[in-house]
Amino acid sequence: MSIDQFVEQFITGIKQTGPLEFIAVFAGIASVWFSRKEHILVYPIGLINTIIYIYLSLKGQLLGEASVNLYYTIMSIYGWVLWTKKDSHKQELVLHVTFSSAREWVQQLAFFAVFYLSIFGALTWAKQAFAPEAIPWADAFASATAFTGMWLMARKKVESWVWWIATNMASIPLYFIKGYVFTSVQFMVLLVLAIAGLITWQQKARRHEFD
Repeated sequence: MSIDQFVEQFITGIKQTGPLEFIAVFAGIASVWFSRKEHILVYPIGLINTIIYIYLSLKGQLLGEASVNLYYTIMSIYGWVLWTKKDSHKQELVLHVTFSSAREWVQQLAFFAVFYLSIFGALTWAKQAFAPEAIPWADAFASATAFTGMWLMARKKVESWVWWIATNMASIPLYFIKGYVFTSVQFMVLLVLAIAGLITWQQKARRHEFD
């Protein structure tokens, strides 16, 4: 694809973007912004984004991404509960931003591998059965990294941002190819925010270690 063709497809895609996708994109960006700030609004605003994208992903035959957004919805409720939980005696928040231990890193990699293989297998079958436009390897990678990142974010682990960076890098071309150009732009913004979030949470985790 030439630069002119890319620009033409980009402009056409923006013009064809529906109101639901616009709402979902802005809600997603706001949610990540609040996540970086460690603000509880990350979850209620994030729910707007995930519910809309369940619908959009199914419509675009991005079945892995649809499963991710269903998972996001469930994990947003779980994270909401964890982030607001307080110590019964001190009345302070129980959960703090921390680094993963070596053991937790192994768990993360195993978590990712299990979901990647499961989603890849399911999407390969779906591509042959009823979803010829599915892209199993890319969709499975974006989905499995997102599953891992969301799980770790609910537990306020710094490494959640590493997985989000991988998710965003995979999702930018994936959604562009499927015609969701504005969503692709969203992932470009989210990539920048994820890098900023990683730096911010690293600083918070280091401060907590010395408290």
